[in-house]
Amino acid sequence: MVVLGIETSCDDTAAAVLVDGRMASSVVSSQHAVHRPFGGVVPELASRHHLINLLPVVRAALEEAGIAIGDVEGLAVTRGPGLVGSLLVGLSAAKGMALARGLPLVGVNHLEGHLLAVFLEQPIAFPYLGLLVSGGHTSLCVADGYGRYRTVGRTMDDAAGEALDKGAKMLGLGFPGGPRIDRLAREADPAAVRFPRAVVRRGRYHFSFSGLKTSLREYLAGGTRHARSGRSPVPGPGGTLGEGAVRDVAASFQEAVVDMLVEPTFAAADELGLTRIVVSGGVSANSRLRSRMQSEAEARGVEVFFPSPRLCTDNAAMIACAGRHRLERGESDPLSIEAEAALPLGSP
Repeated sequence: MVVLGIETSCDDTAAAVLVDGRMASSVVSSQHAVHRPFGGVVPELASRHHLINLLPVVRAALEEAGIAIGDVEGLAVTRGPGLVGSLLVGLSAAKGMALARGLPLVGVNHLEGHLLAVFLEQPIAFPYLGLLVSGGHTSLCVADGYGRYRTVGRTMDDAAGEALDKGAKMLGLGFPGGPRIDRLAREADPAAVRFPRAVVRRGRYHFSFSGLKTSLREYLAGGTRHARSGRSPVPGPGGTLGEGAVRDVAASFQEAVVDMLVEPTFAAADELGLTRIVVSGGVSANSRLRSRMQSEAEARGVEVFFPSPRLCTDNAAMIACAGRHRLERGESDPLSIEAEAALPLGSP
C-alpha cells in the first residue's frame, strides 16, 4: 500500500511516503530560524508558516518517492496532540486531498507515531515500554500491540525537552537549546554542580522538571548550589559565567534531566516485567541519554532501542507508519474528525 503521511503538530512541516511499509521519502521543513528570535515556538507564526510550507513539502515528498499523487492509496495525518492551529493546517489539507481523490483518511495520534517510529528501521516484538520524551511530551507507555497502549507515567508539569530548552535560554545558548546543551556537555563535567532530582511521590513513574528549572535560575542568580558531595551548600556565581563554567553548568543540568528520565523508566520496566524499552521523541537523540540508557540496559539485561536521529524529531514517516496499519485493515475516519490539542494516547 502507498501511504502519504502529513505531520504539522508543532513547528516542523513534514510529509512522507511509505510503500508497503518501506520509507520511500521523508521531507521536513524546519521553522527554527522563524522562532529563534523569540527563544521558543510562537504558535501563530508556526501555523502561518505551515500554510506556506505544506504543499511544497508534500510535492517534494512525492517527487523524492518517485510517485504521483494518483499513486497514493491512503492518507495518514496527525490530529493531535499539539498546537491546534498547526494541527488544523495539516488536517485540513489531508481532508481536502481525501475528498478530491476519494482516498481513505486516518487521523493519527502524534505520540503513537513516536512509539512506532523505530519500526521504520527494525522490527520489535510486543510488548515493550516506551519512553516518549520531547519538547512537548514526557511519558511512559506500555505498547501491547498496534493501537493498544497504556500510559503508566507522565510529567506533572514541564516536558524534559522544554526544560532543556529553557535551561539553555537561561544560559544564553539560544534556540533550540537541547541540542546545544548536548554538544557543550560532551566537553564538560556533569558533576560540577549538584542540581536536585525531583521524585514524584504520588506517582512512581511520573516526572517533574519545573523545580529543576527553578534551581538553575536561582543558581545563576547567585543563590545556592550543592557541592559534589551533595551535602554542603556553596554560593552560586551571581555574575556572568565564563565559557568553561557554562559548559559545566550545562552538563550538570543535563545530567539531572537524564537521571530523572532513566530511573523511573527502568523502575517501571522492572516492576512491569518488561525486557524491551523503546526511547523516542526529539530528546531521544540526546547523546547522554542514549549512553546512560544503553549502559543501564546492559547492566540489567534489558534491550533498549532508539530510532535513528532523523526519526527522533517530528517527521511524517512515523505518522504514515502508524496510520498504515489501520488503512491496511480497511479502516478510515470520517472527514468530520477534528484536531485535538490534548488528544490522549489510545484514543480512537
